[in-house]
Amino acid sequence: MENRSSESERLLTPAEVAVLFRVDPKTVTRWAQAGKLSSIRTLGGHRRFRESEVKALLAGETAPQYDQTSGGHRRTVARGRA
Repeated sequence: MENRSSESERLLTPAEVAVLFRVDPKTVTRWAQAGKLSSIRTLGGHRRFRESEVKALLAGETAPQYDQTSGGHRRTVARGRA
C-alpha cells in the first residue's frame, strides 16, 4: 500500500529520468549539478528526482540541451539517425 501525498511523492532514479528524456543518466546528473533539475539525496548519497517536477518539465519545456564545447549555450539536438 503506497501513500501518494506530497510528502511521499514517487521519486525517480537518474536512469528513470534519462529514459523519459532519451538521454544518458549522467546527463540527468549534470542537469541536477547545474540546477536545471532539483534532486534529493538518499542516505546513501544517491540522487532522486520528484516525479511531478520531471513530468512538468516534460510537459512544459524541452529537455535542457547544452553543448559543453561552447560554454554551455543552448543548442538544438536532432533525435533521429542519419
